[in-house]
Amino acid sequence: MSTNTVHSITALTPELEAILKEDADRRLRNLIAANIKTRYARCSPQLSDFRLAIEDKDIQNDESILSDFRQLVSPTDYESYRPYMMMFNSRPCKLSEVENMLAPGLPIYIPLSSATTQKKPKQFAKYFRSQPYSPNPSPFHVQATSLIFTLAYRDSVEVVTDSGEVVTRIPVCNESIGVTRTQNNWSIETDGTRMASISKWSNRFIIHYRSFLLIHALFALANPSLEGFSVTFIPCFIDMVHRVKQEWDVLVSSIRNGIIPDFDQIDHVRPYLQLNMGADPQRADELQNIGPPLSYPGWAQQVWPNLKLLTGVCSGTFAASLPQARSILGPNVIIQNPFYICTECLIGRTLNFEDTETFVVATDDLIEFLDMKEERPHGQVLQAWDLQPGKFYQPMSTTHDGLWRYLIDDVIQVTGFDPRNGLPVFKYSRRKNLELRLPHVIITEADLVSVIHAISGEDTVEVQEFTTVVDDRKFPQTVGFFVSVTGDIGPNAKSARQKAFAALVATSDEHQIAFDRNHGTTCMAPKTSSICAIPRHRRSIPKRGHGSTAPQHEKKTSPH
Repeated sequence: MSTNTVHSITALTPELEAILKEDADRRLRNLIAANIKTRYARCSPQLSDFRLAIEDKDIQNDESILSDFRQLVSPTDYESYRPYMMMFNSRPCKLSEVENMLAPGLPIYIPLSSATTQKKPKQFAKYFRSQPYSPNPSPFHVQATSLIFTLAYRDSVEVVTDSGEVVTRIPVCNESIGVTRTQNNWSIETDGTRMASISKWSNRFIIHYRSFLLIHALFALANPSLEGFSVTFIPCFIDMVHRVKQEWDVLVSSIRNGIIPDFDQIDHVRPYLQLNMGADPQRADELQNIGPPLSYPGWAQQVWPNLKLLTGVCSGTFAASLPQARSILGPNVIIQNPFYICTECLIGRTLNFEDTETFVVATDDLIEFLDMKEERPHGQVLQAWDLQPGKFYQPMSTTHDGLWRYLIDDVIQVTGFDPRNGLPVFKYSRRKNLELRLPHVIITEADLVSVIHAISGEDTVEVQEFTTVVDDRKFPQTVGFFVSVTGDIGPNAKSARQKAFAALVATSDEHQIAFDRNHGTTCMAPKTSSICAIPRHRRSIPKRGHGSTAPQHEKKTSPH
């Protein structure tokens, strides 16, 4: 389907630069005005110089306020935030101690970050937004959509007055759960009544992952008119399809007789699910004739002839699932990557609807940048108009959830600017601290994903998941790929190693130079991209997450 494609430009016009500066100044002034009286802003040591500089100034009208912030507030990390966030873990959690902590009022949810190397996830406080995060609008209308999102939360913070009266309960959950609840104005106090009145949403309260996927799959299979799927991450869709293959006969039988199967840990929602489940022998016969998934390419369009769209995060390491998703969906279904988002903030939206890799900086919060080639603490904080196409930067956010300049532990590569508003256009490169290092070069997540794309195919191996390690038991050091595959190994599997080596060499000239020189530990041996393929049904390595590229003994993190 043709859409209005936006082509980025390589340099800003004076007009676009002026628009960027005006918008950044307005955004920063609003953030300062909204949060300057919070407990964090009044007490944080990181803001002490800034507080002193603006003590007698008019925040709304004094232009020097903006330069004070940019010159006096240093980039921060989670440690400056942690003491204030820990107050929400007090039991009892008193209103007098947490109100106006990081932003005015109380958080509406507390998300947990998966992107951490620590034992426990980071916690963040998210406050009310008049317009919750939303992707760019679809160029075509999709009516019947299977929304594969959970509303189940891990815990809740009960905020009480000094006399013990409960003021509110704040869910502790994943960011996607918090955003979904916010978009639908769904508080945890109304879970019971909403499940009863909107029974089709009850499947979102299944905690057991396998049952969660199977119940969503059941209702999707029962609906031949389905036009779209929406998931948090594309690997979730792949996982669902594999569960469908395992339980195909059970699911088809359930559609035939109209009875919810006896899956694990669904008793609390079974009555609500059953209200929406009717017997449909004709649909069961259709599915039986089509057969289970993964038996041939384009299976999904046989099951759902009107299917148009699969929406979910599929950049970074999640891109490893794209080849299989495209095989399942067939050539006519579009895959949309809606966001480049992390728990801390939204950083970008896709520039063009069908491009899963190219983003434009979002304007929900203030995003600044550090040049990856400059050494901190002397590295200058850069604004959007300071960026240069081709260079790598670390994003930094100031949000309405707290008056700090919070460093996002990612690296992006700017590729140009949006001709409509001048905002930077970029591609995700890697997690800043998750890289494989050889003596002559650093290998990024994006490099490793490109290798997997090179070897994944029906005539070689169909890669489902992978992880990588640096093997330094012998020299020269090599990069090893442990690959979980689906189906049979193809006739050209023997070429996988050479394909992987060629793809890795293509990511950096330094690989070939070191290989040609054959200089001891700096050379790249032909086994540099050695591969161990493990059939999915016989997988014996621990599951480390989809497309994991973390070295052994190091926890995998994700930006999305």
